[in-house]
Amino acid sequence: MIDPINNDLMKFEESLIFRLRSLYKGYGYLPYKMSKFEEYDFYLNNKDFLTSTNVIAFNDTDGRLLAMKPDVTLSIIKNASEEQGCTTKYYYNENVYRVSPRTKSYREIMQTGLECVGDVGVYNMCEVLSLAAKSLGMISEDYVLDISHMGILAGVLAEVEADDAVKSSIVELVASKNVHDLEKLCEANGISNDVCNKIAALISIHGSMTSVLARLDKVGFAGEAANAVAELKEICGVLCAEDGADNIRLDFSLANDMSYYNGIVFKGFIKDLPDSVLSGGRYDRLLHKMGKSLGAIGFAVYLDVLEPLTGDGKEYDVDALLLYCDEDDCGKVIKAVEAAREAYGTVVAEKAIPQKLRYRVLLKMDKNGGVAPVGKE
Repeated sequence: MIDPINNDLMKFEESLIFRLRSLYKGYGYLPYKMSKFEEYDFYLNNKDFLTSTNVIAFNDTDGRLLAMKPDVTLSIIKNASEEQGCTTKYYYNENVYRVSPRTKSYREIMQTGLECVGDVGVYNMCEVLSLAAKSLGMISEDYVLDISHMGILAGVLAEVEADDAVKSSIVELVASKNVHDLEKLCEANGISNDVCNKIAALISIHGSMTSVLARLDKVGFAGEAANAVAELKEICGVLCAEDGADNIRLDFSLANDMSYYNGIVFKGFIKDLPDSVLSGGRYDRLLHKMGKSLGAIGFAVYLDVLEPLTGDGKEYDVDALLLYCDEDDCGKVIKAVEAAREAYGTVVAEKAIPQKLRYRVLLKMDKNGGVAPVGKE
C-alpha cells in the first residue's frame, strides 16, 4: 500500500518547508509563532525595512489601527531579550500579507526563514550563511549565493564630503552597477578620483570568493572599509572549506538600506528563476533604532517566487479513477476503493468521469464488487 505521508505525495512547497524546518532545528533554532495582527504604527515606523511598504490595515473593535503582518523579522526582534554573551535563535513558517513583486497585487505568502539575535559574532554569521547555502541546495543543486559587506561601501562613503542625498544616489548606482553615472556624479560633487575609483572597484569586482578577495587587496581600502574587508576574509575562509563553496560568490552591488544594514548582506538565486528566492543580512542598526544594544542576522526564503518549481512533475492527478453507480452497494464501493489503493496507489471514486481529472487507469466495478481496468486517459 502507498504510504500517504510519503514525500513523493507531498507538494513541493510542503516538502521543502518540512526539510528546511528540520535543517534549522538541527542547529538549535527554535520555532517562532506570531499573531496575524500587529499595531499598524509598528510597521509604519519601520516601513523602509519592509520588502513591500504596502500594508493592509484595519480598525479593531476598540478603534486601534491594526495591520495584517507583512513581515516576521520585525516581530522577532521586537520581542528579543538581551542576555550578555548569548544569542536567541528562531526559525519560522508564517503567512505574510504583502504585494507580490510578480503579480503586483496583495497575496498571502508563505515565508520561511530564521533569525539569530544577540551577541552575534563571526561564528554566527558563518552559520547563517552556511544555512542559507544549504537552504538553496534543498531547492535546487543549481543555485548561487551572492554575498556582500555593507561595511566596505559605508567606510568609503565616510570619506565623502557630501549630503545624504548624494550618498544615497551613490548606493543606488552601485546597486545598478552604473560606473558611468557614478563617475559623473562624483565629478559634479567634487568627490576625489581616489574615492570614486574605490567605489567603481566595488561595482566591477565580482566572482568567486578567492578571486574577489585577491583583487580587493589591490584597491587600498582603509579605516572602516579595511576592517570590513578583514571580516569578510575571515568569513570567506570558513565558507571556502565547506561543501558548496563553488556556488558562493561575492558581489558588492548588493547594497541595501544603510540605515538598517551594517554588515554582511546576501541573496540566493536558482537557475531559470529571474528573482532572488532568498534574501538576508546583518541589521544591527534596526535593533539600535528600537533601543536594543544587540546584533542580528537572518534570512527569509520567498516561497511564492518558487511557484514555477512547485509542480510535482507527475502526468496524473491520481493513479486510478474508479467508476461506480447509484445501484452499487456502498460497502462494496468502499472495499473496492481499498483494493484499488492496494493495487494502484491513489484512487478517486466517481459516478462519472470529471472533465479535468488526469488519471492513469480507469476502473469499473463488477456486480460482485470487484474492479477491473477498462481503459486509460
